[in-house]
Amino acid sequence: MANKTVKRVKTLGRKVPRKYESKKMEVEEVLKVENESWWVYVLLLSTIVILAQSLKDYTFSFDNITLTYSIFVLPIVYFVTNYITKKYGYTKSIVGISVSGVSLVLFSLIMSFVIGTKFSFYDICGGFCGYVVSQFVNLTIYQFLLVNTNNSFVLIYLTYLFAFVVNYLFYTLIYMNLLVFDNYWISYFTTLIIQGILCFLLTFFDVNIKRGIEV
Repeated sequence: MANKTVKRVKTLGRKVPRKYESKKMEVEEVLKVENESWWVYVLLLSTIVILAQSLKDYTFSFDNITLTYSIFVLPIVYFVTNYITKKYGYTKSIVGISVSGVSLVLFSLIMSFVIGTKFSFYDICGGFCGYVVSQFVNLTIYQFLLVNTNNSFVLIYLTYLFAFVVNYLFYTLIYMNLLVFDNYWISYFTTLIIQGILCFLLTFFDVNIKRGIEV
């Protein structure tokens, strides 16, 4: 509104009122800050992805069920991606997913040299494919919901859960030998339940995030 008023006044050859100039400068300043700050969230996303990768080898057990600590970090990964989508747009989220995916591979490569083990892309192929595919599925559905719905809590929550299902599905398809474990399916559904509880809480924050100015 302020921009339209300034343009109309300039077209008529009149002096732009100070109140409209200040409003225009304020909007431009907010846009500038938003355009410059989205990279911070991309780096944050990459850091959390690396943290989740680091924790996957650390497990805890209860009632003959073994789970990894990374299940508590993974919901935050999708939350940050959705935040980038909502505040900075679809394209910025694609960049974030791409950068974090590459960071995942590079981190595994560096750690293999540090530990002194032989690096094999197949060793992380399951996690990488599951992460990237589930992120793009989550991003596509979430963007659709932003455009066509009004912050539906239930739909956004189901999008989180579906992203987890896709992630573990691709991971399982690549590592089919995991299916022979007696407690695999118990661990699978237990993981989804725990992450579902975490995402239920994160969805409250998600639906209250204000849309970015340029989105």
